[in-house]
Amino acid sequence: MPVSTYDIAIVGAGPAGLAAARRAPESGARVALLDDNPKPGGQIWRSDPAQWRPLLGNLDPICGVRVVAVPEPGILTLEKFDGDIEIGYRKLILATGARERFLPFPGWTLPNVMGAGGLQALAKSGLPIEGKKVIIAGSGPLLLAVAKYMRAHGAKVRLVAEQAGDAALFRFALGLVRHPGKLLQTLQFGAALLGIRHRTSCWPIAADGSGQLESVTLYRAGKTWKEPCDYLACGFGLIPNVEVPVLLGCRLGETGVEVDDYQQTSVPGVYAAGEVTSIGGLDLSLVEGEIAGYAAAGKPEMAARLFAARARHRQFAYSLEKAFALREELKNLTQDDTLVCRCEDVSFGRVRQCSGWRDAKLHTRCGMGPCQGRVCGGAVEFLLGWKSESVRPPVFPARIGSLSGPRSG
Repeated sequence: MPVSTYDIAIVGAGPAGLAAARRAPESGARVALLDDNPKPGGQIWRSDPAQWRPLLGNLDPICGVRVVAVPEPGILTLEKFDGDIEIGYRKLILATGARERFLPFPGWTLPNVMGAGGLQALAKSGLPIEGKKVIIAGSGPLLLAVAKYMRAHGAKVRLVAEQAGDAALFRFALGLVRHPGKLLQTLQFGAALLGIRHRTSCWPIAADGSGQLESVTLYRAGKTWKEPCDYLACGFGLIPNVEVPVLLGCRLGETGVEVDDYQQTSVPGVYAAGEVTSIGGLDLSLVEGEIAGYAAAGKPEMAARLFAARARHRQFAYSLEKAFALREELKNLTQDDTLVCRCEDVSFGRVRQCSGWRDAKLHTRCGMGPCQGRVCGGAVEFLLGWKSESVRPPVFPARIGSLSGPRSG
């Protein structure tokens, strides 16, 4: 297949990718912006063109495509619904974002139990939620954003259950004084959620229902009770999407892809920005994207002007991580008969008998289903401390023709 070559290719059209796309063309570079969703914007802006359209300028994004392989350095194989394409690049910016972390508990596979961001995405795509009873549980500011969205669109939000404790949240709130914009945003969330119960040190221990979700059992301070609901939106933080960076040989650190001051990874000419480097929120993603865009376009002096802003946003990200760190008690949610790998129907009891991630794959097929460990991988890492050891193409399930078709040009 013919290869279209660009000076800079950007994978991911969320805030970080869009910010990079805004800066990268300023030096006259030919830029391709790629995203596997039908529209740019990422999870946060997909349904709000007023936010993402100004960042695009004259750039025409290539949406509805996803990276499935790297046949050789400087080439990406992309799959789309009506065929396959290959993109050549001289510089590459990875802004692949993050996904929700799920922690298994009895009943978590029932219909209508889903990720907090997942329910929000479905609602944005047309899922009718007006009048539906919703419980939102897990950890992090995303819970408040989802609760606000659900209420604004007619859902009956019965409870927000945050696993973090009062002391950690109080310290975090005091630190917001140094970040006026975040403080204002928090106050706006509070005003929008008046009247909705918010419980700290609280988490779900079971979901019940015949055929689909009917109620959730919650735990707090030694007590348990049931809350009837139509939907449980549950997410325990975010995990960087590092599959494509790993496939390219980028080195990982504790929080995601390792980058230098200019957002360049350990692979020369490959940059990373946004949640793929660490979970830090919208503002950090935007400034990292701009730095990567400038650096990839050969404007290091422009990138350097943004270092101080990035440092401020990273300080906030550190306080966020500390405040919403997952507590050890959550490891007790998963019972031996609880499914950990939903794709392959593998229970936790079978997985924990293995010596590591590779052993679990070989003996139970955990992580080898359609999601390729994107759901169970984060859970197993939290529960047992195992990290995925490798990524092999295809990054996503793909047609044989996408991987074996001849190239020309």
